[in-house]
Amino acid sequence: MAVTNKYDVIIVGAGPAGSVCANFLGREGRKVLLVDKAKFPRDKTCGDACSGKSISVLRELGILPEIKKVAHGVNNGVIFSSPKGTILEIRTENQDGFVCRREILDNVLFKAAKKHVDTLEEFTVTDLIKDGEQVIGIVGKDKNGKEQRYYANIVVGADGAMSVVAQKVGVFEVDPAHHCVAVRGYYDGVTGMKDVIELHFTKTAIPGYFWIFPYEDGTANVGLGMLTKDVKARNINLKELMEREIKENPMFKERFKNARLISEIKGWNLPLGSKIRKQIAGDGWILIGDAASLIDPFSGEGMGNAMLSGKLAFRTISKALRMGVFSKKILSEYEEEIRRELKSELEMSYLLQRLGKIEFLLNLVIDKAARNPEIRKELTTMIVSEEAKKNFSSPLFYLKLLFS
Repeated sequence: MAVTNKYDVIIVGAGPAGSVCANFLGREGRKVLLVDKAKFPRDKTCGDACSGKSISVLRELGILPEIKKVAHGVNNGVIFSSPKGTILEIRTENQDGFVCRREILDNVLFKAAKKHVDTLEEFTVTDLIKDGEQVIGIVGKDKNGKEQRYYANIVVGADGAMSVVAQKVGVFEVDPAHHCVAVRGYYDGVTGMKDVIELHFTKTAIPGYFWIFPYEDGTANVGLGMLTKDVKARNINLKELMEREIKENPMFKERFKNARLISEIKGWNLPLGSKIRKQIAGDGWILIGDAASLIDPFSGEGMGNAMLSGKLAFRTISKALRMGVFSKKILSEYEEEIRRELKSELEMSYLLQRLGKIEFLLNLVIDKAARNPEIRKELTTMIVSEEAKKNFSSPLFYLKLLFS
């Protein structure tokens, strides 16, 4: 499609949130411009695990069969290890989870959206165009450095953790207590991997965790994440800590003995949903995905909430376009829906994050579940069911653990 300068909606950022939102709007016949500073396919630093909500949205858009055609690892469960070294494997077959490199996954999503909307790659947004307080467009530079302006009734910020849109509307902040930093690298030759993801709460990684996520070709996404507050307080170099875990931790050093790093070790920021941005919709603008700060505070997984937010934003935007009204009052319905859908879940994940800092509790839960099939079954249900997760906050659950 030929890019013009006036649209119903401009979406800044073509990751999972932006591409999903664009796809829904484009299928409805809306005139949409999807812009990104990169050229696809492009890498995106991430843990690459995809489950739950992501699967639901991909299935609704008819994209899931396309994902299954490309290279991806199957995820049929999770391995936890406690600070004392107890290993617990929980199987969750038939949950459709997978691990897919973002270079591949995001490109599938982008190409699917591209069938329905205008796209503009290698375009860096530098500012928003406003009429008073109303956002009416974007300003940016194309790949040749030439400044361009595009106008729309609504601008969607899907531009990630350092969102330019969030900055320009004045809602951007980094709270170290609700923000995570992580590093990851790709490795070949790691032994002992299964068709499950691995989360290791090692003594040196607490209050974060070390992970190993396997791909179909025997390679793995290996990383470590921790709250920014704790990284600063303890003056931790995450890359060095991850390398030390690999080389010195008895649980990993034999598994990585002949492994080879096949990429850079890269870091990234994760704005956690334990503190959603103070405002995620306003006059002529909406924030979705990481730009809205929706990452799960416990698992660090962001794609599910990103895709869901893209879908929810579509609903509100579609209504606003039908009404021809683009005010904060109308677009804030999206914010209300986000909080209605995610607030209790994110609060529960935040509680789990805080519980995960307590070494005694981690050892207790994982030890008991490793020995007791009934507790292991209960934990399995709690992992796959958002409703059942509430049991983690119940004193009765921990009393049961103590006396089982």
